[in-house]
Amino acid sequence: MIRAYKFLLRPTAGQEAALRAMLADHCSLYNGALQERRDAWRHSSKTSITYGDQSVQLKEIRTFDPERQGRWSFSSQQATLRRLDKAFAAFFRRVKAGEKPGYPRFKGVGQFGTVTFPRDGDGCGWDSTPHDQQVRVRLQGVGHIRVHRHRPVKGRVKTISVKREGRRWYVVLVCDNVPAEPLPTAGSIVGIDMGTVHFFTDSHGVHVENPKFLDKMAAELTAAQQYLATFPKRTRRRTKRHRAAARKVARLYAKIRRQRLDHHHKQALALVREHDMVGHERLNTAGMTKAPAPKPDPENDGAFLPNGAAAKAGLNKSILDAGWGQFFGILANKAESAGRRVIPVDARNTSRTCPPAAGGCGHVAKENRVTQAKFECTACGFVENADRVGALNVLHRAGLVLCDGA
Repeated sequence: MIRAYKFLLRPTAGQEAALRAMLADHCSLYNGALQERRDAWRHSSKTSITYGDQSVQLKEIRTFDPERQGRWSFSSQQATLRRLDKAFAAFFRRVKAGEKPGYPRFKGVGQFGTVTFPRDGDGCGWDSTPHDQQVRVRLQGVGHIRVHRHRPVKGRVKTISVKREGRRWYVVLVCDNVPAEPLPTAGSIVGIDMGTVHFFTDSHGVHVENPKFLDKMAAELTAAQQYLATFPKRTRRRTKRHRAAARKVARLYAKIRRQRLDHHHKQALALVREHDMVGHERLNTAGMTKAPAPKPDPENDGAFLPNGAAAKAGLNKSILDAGWGQFFGILANKAESAGRRVIPVDARNTSRTCPPAAGGCGHVAKENRVTQAKFECTACGFVENADRVGALNVLHRAGLVLCDGA
């Protein structure tokens, strides 16, 4: 299997300055390559520049600017050019599919936060001081940086990436040949129904509360954003006070993101340890959180009718704060490593169907869902918590998929 490991870096002051310089120089290389592609597109004699064309120029660039480009790893600079090439490939794919194109943009130093070294040993080295008790990673032009390795690394290290998140620095290792760690049979299967009031409810009736990290920090976040908005546009990004205010907002969002990620890992691990098979709804969170289309007023030119956008915005915020998509990805990865099964099923009418798995009649009707929390079948009178009904129907459908697959 292929796995990624993310560890906190603890650089010295000099190493941190070198890391910032490395990001800045790679950002300059990225923007220069993007400008060359834009110019080539406008020129009549040559309309395209490929990754191969730009990679060939790297040797000349490093010779011409040894202080900024020549001191960094050649392979990491190639990876930066590949990153731009992938951005253009995605742009042309979206154009061909008729989607919103999203032309690649120039990046500011604050927006370029990752440098990748494609191979261990090529300008970088993991566990570079084997005779030292402290684990370190070696980066060309930076040195041996101390790593807070909180868990062992398994498999063969393929790529090493340095990532900046706010004031923190991380190293991300992508490893292949990672051995699976199957867990003993638990003798239990479960279905889960995702929600916003409860993070999820399982088919046994257990409710896992939604921590709502964004709501808990809403007051502090609102105050920081309001203070940031007080700076007039003409002075933005020019003063230390504005930059400090922007960093505070970014730190708050980063804290929320880390809390949510930690919660997802813990809940996914608990499900994988306790159950042999987990069924969940196949949810399109991007579609669910899409803003409603405007409704033009036919009687007043340029006016619009109410379309429920304000109410939908609150629901969208709750769905995104719960982070269902990220949770499903983590759950699938942990299940694969543990030898468990995760089965996504069709989510339609799971909360409106009288659950056959609990002795229900299978009747489907909108009226079955009496309230947000109560389910009462209009055909047979079956009464149960609405979230548990959804989880029971998910479990039933996952069982059918499991039987078909067997």
